[in-house]
Amino acid sequence: MKAFLPAAAFLAAAPLAAETPLPPEAAVTAAVDAFFTALRSEDRTALAREMDPRGMIYVHDRMNPATPRIMVIPVADHLARWARGTAMVDEVMRYDTVRVDGDMAQVWGPYRFISDGKTSHCGINSMSLVKGEGGWKVANTSFSMEVPERCAALGAPEVPAQ
Repeated sequence: MKAFLPAAAFLAAAPLAAETPLPPEAAVTAAVDAFFTALRSEDRTALAREMDPRGMIYVHDRMNPATPRIMVIPVADHLARWARGTAMVDEVMRYDTVRVDGDMAQVWGPYRFISDGKTSHCGINSMSLVKGEGGWKVANTSFSMEVPERCAALGAPEVPAQ
């Protein structure tokens, strides 16, 4: 009978826990998780549901250290190109910093980008999110792009097991 009481208390509390809203940081990381799920999806339109098309993407390209460059791409243009792509991609990121202030958030950390099963590049992601009627969306992103040989030094996550 004594063992039954804690179990009954747990089961009674379960519906209450389900109704408790997520802490702001958890809701933001869930939105970033949804972004990466859409990125690896075969549905090439899924990414558009996780991004604000009014945003901008800043690519700090360091693939050739002798000629680093910064590219600025409107999210709407990126999504149009993305919809026509065919490569199977994945991206894994470690969320080192998550900050939330009302309807704006920032997620920062190292990442690894995999294209057709091989690491293409890695770097540091800085993702700005905005919260609107539809929930959290990735708006502006900045990321560095470095050669795969730099992944360990940057702390990029390992390739997930298949």
